[in-house]
Parts: sequence; C-alpha cells; structure tokens
Amino acid sequence: MHPNEQTLTRFYTAFAALDADTMGRCYAEDATFSDPAFTLYNRRDVAGMWHMLCDATRAKNRQDWRLEFKDVRADARSGHVHWEAHYRFSVSNRLVHNIIEAEFTFNPDGLIASHQDSFDFWRWSRQALGLGGWVLGWSARFRKQVQAQTHAALQRYLADKP
Repeated sequence: MHPNEQTLTRFYTAFAALDADTMGRCYAEDATFSDPAFTLYNRRDVAGMWHMLCDATRAKNRQDWRLEFKDVRADARSGHVHWEAHYRFSVSNRLVHNIIEAEFTFNPDGLIASHQDSFDFWRWSRQALGLGGWVLGWSARFRKQVQAQTHAALQRYLADKP
C-alpha cells in the first residue's frame, strides 16, 4: 500500500470514529478543502470544520452515525476515495445518506494538500431539508445560501476555540 493510501485510510478510519484530531493531522498547513457546502483555505479551517461536524454528531446524533469508505487509491501526487455517510442532520433532525467521491492531492511530506468532495447537492438537500430542499436544492442561489450559513457557523465555532 502506498503511504498516501495509508494516510487516506487513517483519515477515514478516524472519521468513522469521529476523531477530528487525527483527521486534522492528515492535512498540510496550507491545505484546501471544498465541497458543495464549504470552501476552506488552510489546515486551521479544514480541521475546524471536521471538529465542528464531529462534535455536533457526537453531541446529538451519535447513534445514527455510520461512515463507510472504499476504493482507496493514491500515488505520490493524488488520491481518490469513495465514501458514504449515514447521519441525522442536526438542523432538521432528518436522516441522510450522502454518497461522496473525494479527490486529493498530497504534498511531498505525504500530507493532504487539497481535498475536494463531490456529491449530488440536490439529493442531499432533499434528504436533509425535506420539501424545501426538494423545491430549492437544485438552484445555485440556494447553494450559495447554504454556503454562507456553513461559513458563518464555522466562524462562530472557531471563535470559541483557542
């Protein structure tokens, strides 16, 4: 197994256990992360996002949490993982099964330099938000609203941390 495959396996094993500290240590200082809800530009923010999400899951809906991952592939420069998260969305209390394809690049030290998660935002919004997500989840404007809300939530979360 390539060392970067080991990094990805360590990352997703930690994620399944809601261990955000281990997840954060897998990223380079100048790492970037993006998905339909977040765009982040450094390890502090990326690790902070994982801490926020793991803390919320542990606090409210641990019994509904399950993460599965497969197709871990990586070489010296890039990697890929297919992962699926099963959880209860804390805002609506609705069950979600999100299917994600993750693409990575690595720095020379074997740390994640970039991480991009792709998933069907409309599918996610229908599950997480119900009728409102079904009606609006396809629109770019709605996605921008969700991004603004997640950004604000992360900034509030990080402001409370040393």
